[in-house]
Amino acid sequence: MVTVHGMGGTGIMSAAVAAAREFPRLRVLALTVVTSMTGSDLADIGVAADTEEQVLRLARLAVGAGCDGVIASPREAGVLRGLLGPDRLIVTPGVVLEPEGAVGGHARPGTPRAAFAAGASHVVVGRSVTRAADPVAASRRVRAAAG
Repeated sequence: MVTVHGMGGTGIMSAAVAAAREFPRLRVLALTVVTSMTGSDLADIGVAADTEEQVLRLARLAVGAGCDGVIASPREAGVLRGLLGPDRLIVTPGVVLEPEGAVGGHARPGTPRAAFAAGASHVVVGRSVTRAADPVAASRRVRAAAG
């Protein structure tokens, strides 16, 4: 998988898709809104939409550009699955094992189980494993929590 930033627009996403054709197994994913951003962060950079609106807007552009899927928070996975259908990839960073109180910088986190239940095809788990006292045990917890 390779990532292209959806905020780059259709031209950049289309160019990435065209370049990837040489590699038939390579999947091009469009990053929508990073999981650390909120609506006020979007407003700071001149985006008037709330996070879900912006995620959906960029996902539509990604589909139009031929991307194989998107990267978005677990909280948008359900609405994205409805928009993208069953075959496109939805990769969700911001996946944590801890309850909502300990999210490690993610403004829109979710658990592995919630992400997959909502329609994610893949989850990205970072700090819950890399900062754990026992990363192997934490990895096992992620797998068990995925359902």
